[in-house]
Amino acid sequence: MRAKPHMLTPRAKRHNRVRARLSGTSDRPRLNVFRSLNHIYAQVIDDSSGRTLVAASTLDKGVSEAAKIDQAKAVGKLVAERATGAGISKVVFDRGGYLYHGRIKALAEGAREGGLDF
Repeated sequence: MRAKPHMLTPRAKRHNRVRARLSGTSDRPRLNVFRSLNHIYAQVIDDSSGRTLVAASTLDKGVSEAAKIDQAKAVGKLVAERATGAGISKVVFDRGGYLYHGRIKALAEGAREGGLDF
């Protein structure tokens, strides 16, 4: 159950607005991003079946303890590597209501460098 619109944070309102128009299919799944204060998480989701196909975050062992933007870029490359290993090359980018700036932009650029098309 979703919260009532007047109880949502501005980011949650933006995310709901974006998700109303954006959906991942089996042909082109959704690359979802969540950013917390210390970590960043990325998932490739098939909304038609409701399954997470691949995921990566700064908590994974392959990500170094560098600056947060460098970590986000590494997470983007890692999720792209895992997605191409699972046979996924095209995705729809869901920025999760965040501005396309900073760590979100770095993750997207890392995913593009890793071979994902969006």
